[in-house]
Amino acid sequence: MTTRRLTVAQALVEFLTHQYTERDGRRQRLIAACWGIFGHGNVAGVGQALLETGDALPFLQGRNEQAMVHAAVGYARHRDRLSAHAVTTSIGPGATNLVTGAALATINRIPVLLLPGDVFATRPADPVLQQLEHPGAGDVSVNDCLRPVSRSFDRVTRPEALIPAALAAMRVLADPVETGAVTLALPQDVQAEAYDWPEEFFAERTWHVRRPAPDPAELDAAVRAVRAARRPLIVAGGGVHHSGAEDALRALADATGIPVASTQSGKGSLRYDHPADVGGIGHTGTATANALARAADLVLGAGTRWTDFTTASATLFTAPGVRFVNLNLAGHDAHKLAGLPLVADARTGLEALAAGLAGHRVDEEYVRAYTAGKAEWETLVDRAFAPSDGRGDGARPTQAQVLGALDAVVGDDDVVINAAGSLPGDLHKLWRARSRRQYHVEYGYSCMGYEIPAALGVQLAAPDDPVWALVGDGTYLMMPTELVTAVQEGLAVKVVLVQNHGYASIGGLSEAVGAERFGTAYRFRAPDGTYTGDPLPVDLAANAASLGMTVLRARTAKELHAALAEARASDRPTCVYVETETADTVSGAPPAQAWWDVPVAETATRPAAVTARAGYERDAAERRRHLRP
Repeated sequence: MTTRRLTVAQALVEFLTHQYTERDGRRQRLIAACWGIFGHGNVAGVGQALLETGDALPFLQGRNEQAMVHAAVGYARHRDRLSAHAVTTSIGPGATNLVTGAALATINRIPVLLLPGDVFATRPADPVLQQLEHPGAGDVSVNDCLRPVSRSFDRVTRPEALIPAALAAMRVLADPVETGAVTLALPQDVQAEAYDWPEEFFAERTWHVRRPAPDPAELDAAVRAVRAARRPLIVAGGGVHHSGAEDALRALADATGIPVASTQSGKGSLRYDHPADVGGIGHTGTATANALARAADLVLGAGTRWTDFTTASATLFTAPGVRFVNLNLAGHDAHKLAGLPLVADARTGLEALAAGLAGHRVDEEYVRAYTAGKAEWETLVDRAFAPSDGRGDGARPTQAQVLGALDAVVGDDDVVINAAGSLPGDLHKLWRARSRRQYHVEYGYSCMGYEIPAALGVQLAAPDDPVWALVGDGTYLMMPTELVTAVQEGLAVKVVLVQNHGYASIGGLSEAVGAERFGTAYRFRAPDGTYTGDPLPVDLAANAASLGMTVLRARTAKELHAALAEARASDRPTCVYVETETADTVSGAPPAQAWWDVPVAETATRPAAVTARAGYERDAAERRRHLRP
């Protein structure tokens, strides 16, 4: 047997350079690059190996470990989960900083390979710097925090253990059902240990990504259910995008006339101006989609896991006898809501449904009704986007008007990224998605700080496309660090920084649940001890400029449009800074069209909470469990 003597870290890096995925005949690198911040737990192991490997596995220098994972997620999502990045860190805080990013990746089912350093396997000195001492478990380290947020976790305590661990990691990363964060914890002494590796370990491997077809019996049941329905509705989830099933969905909608609503992950499955597209569904959805959901007698979920925002906390689908058909690769998702399971790849399943429904079309009166509802909603969008609402040309724009200005500037190839705050709600209701990849909102974990690093990952995946990170001041203050990386790497991301002096989304929610916006504004303390004084005199635009960004300030809607157009044309990282109406005013978008369950204090003395509790009990009474087999 031919062998090659390398350290464990060198062998791992060499192994990664020979891993590929293939779907529909298209082959690409599974691990395309490695992000890293070096410390004593990985600098002499993985760091040295990356240096020795050179361009075979490109290295990207990050500023924050959590942000590096977000960047990797942005990249993998934009590549339809067929290509991913690795992230290497030292032991201690570098490793624990990965936890939030890992949770985001796993919840959203996006592949990322985590390579945290670990304490000595041989324990020559105990404890070493940054080691967690656990009296009852000597084999526990801080990396064990990554176990519950990883789809696969292994600790490589011997060189030869790397072989099965690495192969298992690649299998999970390439599996569209199991994928998420995959962790290989690497003790720092083992990383540097040499071993005679079998040459076959470094052979090129291609991991085929399957497109399972539906079971004939499940398909027959699904087709019969759809044919029997008078008011069917399709709910498109992220699985439509991951599968590249947009054309199949459009063909099904064209043939049958069934309207299509979308989750946050599924928005853009149909272009916004397609006749069957009725917009977002659920708590942040459109009035049109939610009215259809309430009346639907059959709901076809395509690649959705039915989160509480989509179902309006189980209050949305209320028609008597409503049934669900769940097309999903994951069996545990396909059986939710007591639905008829259709376990299959989204594209394959939609194509099979279209064949089974040949000649079937919903009643034209149903089409006319949702077409009219769609037109009415578009009128509301136009009104919200309008650059002036009578307050004068010098007035600050509302948040919806910011989106309207961006809507007027972008083209089909632009990518708009957001994750948290009030923007996801406005975007889901208002944004006019022009292409399958344009709408990139991370709402599985809704993680503040995702937007800027994710924009870097998307820009790496699509270097010629304009990429926009939309951030509020709360998100910006949490994680602006990767702006430095954007400048360093010459990634021409565009950041729209919305200053509204606080947590606008939680402020509105706080008011709705009787908490009176307590602790949600960025203001000085007032004499009564609350944060209700003047806005803080921070200058986030100056901060972005200090990190190397080109900064364009816009005071009015007219200036904003010009600044956005200039940013789009720029070939370097650019920030457009705009101060909107403050966090304690409305965004300008229509209010929520469906409920979301946030429990309200059952006992309280303040009138706002008492009133909110009464409303909560009224809304909660509409909750319904779908149990009919």
